[in-house]
Amino acid sequence: MFFLLYEALRDTEIGRLINFLRYPSFRIVAAGVSSLLLGVAIGPRLIDRLRFHQHGQSNVREDVPDTHQKKKGTPTMGGALILLCIAAGTLLFADLKSRVVWVAIALTLGYGLIGFLDDWLKLSKRSSKGLAGKKKILLQTLFYALAVGLLLTEWRQPDGSIWPRLLIDTRLTLPFVPTHRFNPDLGWLYVFFGWVVVVGTSNAVNLTDGLDGLAIGPTVVASFIFAVLCYVAGTRLAVADVVAGKLVGVPLHEYLGIPAVQGGAELAVFCAAMVGAGISFLWFNSYPASVFMGDIGSLALGGALGGLAMLSKNEVVSGLIHGVFLYEALTVMIQVASFRMTGRRVFKMAPVHHHFELAGWAEPKIIVRFWIISVLCGGLALAAMKLR
Repeated sequence: MFFLLYEALRDTEIGRLINFLRYPSFRIVAAGVSSLLLGVAIGPRLIDRLRFHQHGQSNVREDVPDTHQKKKGTPTMGGALILLCIAAGTLLFADLKSRVVWVAIALTLGYGLIGFLDDWLKLSKRSSKGLAGKKKILLQTLFYALAVGLLLTEWRQPDGSIWPRLLIDTRLTLPFVPTHRFNPDLGWLYVFFGWVVVVGTSNAVNLTDGLDGLAIGPTVVASFIFAVLCYVAGTRLAVADVVAGKLVGVPLHEYLGIPAVQGGAELAVFCAAMVGAGISFLWFNSYPASVFMGDIGSLALGGALGGLAMLSKNEVVSGLIHGVFLYEALTVMIQVASFRMTGRRVFKMAPVHHHFELAGWAEPKIIVRFWIISVLCGGLALAAMKLR
């Protein structure tokens, strides 16, 4: 909104006074700060309203350790605060003409709507069971299809016929491998691959959301990493390099061997809004939590992170960025497969954070250690960019 205002007033005296709005670096910081301040300001009132409407209802799942029963009565659906702050920060400071920004918003709010339906069914039925798994996957697929539809552009063939194509690059980018050496093109198969990334990430974050602050911490870290990756791939930043014996300026993304991302700087604004919104929610969700994010938050944040992995061309390296989420999801799959094939469980309980609870670890210790692992994974992801 503010960027469009600047463009409208660019040639006026007011436009010269607000010239700083044209710089993505300023708008990235502004989006993060505004989301953070908004969340901290309105969080207490929103939590009070959630507590009032959910009074006397149990928001604790049945398939968790018995120690979680003490959390009964803590309001859920706090993810609404996250979504509101993300939307506000993005709409205020991003370039709203950027199509990839709307794709990111559509995935986030669409998956948030699925989570809202899931949470509402749990609360209305006073049960820990919400949407059936198949229905949830179907709805996630539909909103993913909507996002892909926003990415389609027309491509006019030499004979005059029109064939749709994807706005983003369908070539696969691998960590530690420069794009000029190995960059396979998946073509339309990329749509299915993207579905696996988005839906898989969404459900992995949902599985991780089992302890106070456990999911939001790695989400903030991942959002920050994507902000860096998107900014580098989407701006004209250049570095000095020697080419053919001459000192020349080389675009930073080219120097690092990563693909350019159309609208990357505006995606970084969206990422910054996620960082600010996540930190503001952590203010209330840290142990002992005053509110749970619920599926409205976890599914939405997972969808947003999966979408960012696609849009920033970090689909494969996102497995490293989302290391904690991937680990949690894998432990569930291993547990289910082992029990079905052998009748034995590998872990005391899955996801793995419950295993550590039953092993005697204190909840804050599990949370902080998972945060540390998330930071290490993010650092390795950034190192992978440099080591291409």
